[in-house]
Amino acid sequence: MLSEDELSLLEAIRESGSLSRAAARLGKAPSTVSHAARQLETRFDALLFDRRRYRLQLTPAGHLLAEEAARLMQDVSRMTQRVRQIASGWEDRLWIVSDEILEFEFLMPVVHAFDELNSGVTLRMTGEVLSGTWEALRDGRADLIIGATNEPPAIPGLRWFELGSMEWVFAVSPRHPLAAVEGPLRRERIVAHRAVVVADSSRMTSGRAYGLVGGQPALAVPSMRAKILAQRDALGVGWLPRYRVASLLKKGELVEKETADPREPNVLYVAWRGDHEGRALQWWLEQLRQPRLAQRLVQGMDFYA
Repeated sequence: MLSEDELSLLEAIRESGSLSRAAARLGKAPSTVSHAARQLETRFDALLFDRRRYRLQLTPAGHLLAEEAARLMQDVSRMTQRVRQIASGWEDRLWIVSDEILEFEFLMPVVHAFDELNSGVTLRMTGEVLSGTWEALRDGRADLIIGATNEPPAIPGLRWFELGSMEWVFAVSPRHPLAAVEGPLRRERIVAHRAVVVADSSRMTSGRAYGLVGGQPALAVPSMRAKILAQRDALGVGWLPRYRVASLLKKGELVEKETADPREPNVLYVAWRGDHEGRALQWWLEQLRQPRLAQRLVQGMDFYA
């Protein structure tokens, strides 16, 4: 591996095209730079500098050496930074999984704030649905999960706290047959129409779906946003997070319907493994414990406002 001085020498000669100018740039005598250049050629047993022309140039071998040396120096610099980062308690990477029930845009200000720490930690943020969110933490595909539903399962070292409760509204398109029905919707009337559900992302189980009535046909879609759009387009019916469709209800693009069996609010959870608590994870947990952020995530502004 080349030293920083040798790398600087190659770069100075490449850019200046002259031993004397390279020497001036490096603050060294021309004879010292010339000697160092010849030592490099001896070391690699190759002609690195083309001295036949007025302007000194790197040979193809010299260019290759300069490029490879620069890459290696960058790798060493990154490795040194990462070693220091880990030694100071920061993780190399933090994998965050948020449930599809949440709007990612509400996490973006937190990401900006985390970036300002200049910790060097690489963030990886992905999404899961229902059982898949807990499964990601259990299987090591997440260091932190946000917005998980249902009670915490048995996972070794699991730690968690409640993020808040999400309220639901049974909503249909004004063009859907159920929109014209008067009075609370009963089970037997709802089951006659197709439901729209967000597909469970679990890899290990057949998955589950909220709000389905036994025997009801269903259209599974990839995200909560897709579910909202599908119900707005009269492709089916179902329960939706109230805050995410507030403006659609206000504009009449969705119609709220009372049901004989109302749906209780869902408790959402933040969870992690207690045996992996680096500084980045601790920082995120501190942010998520703040009531203002928790309320924004669970009851925040409408996506369509």
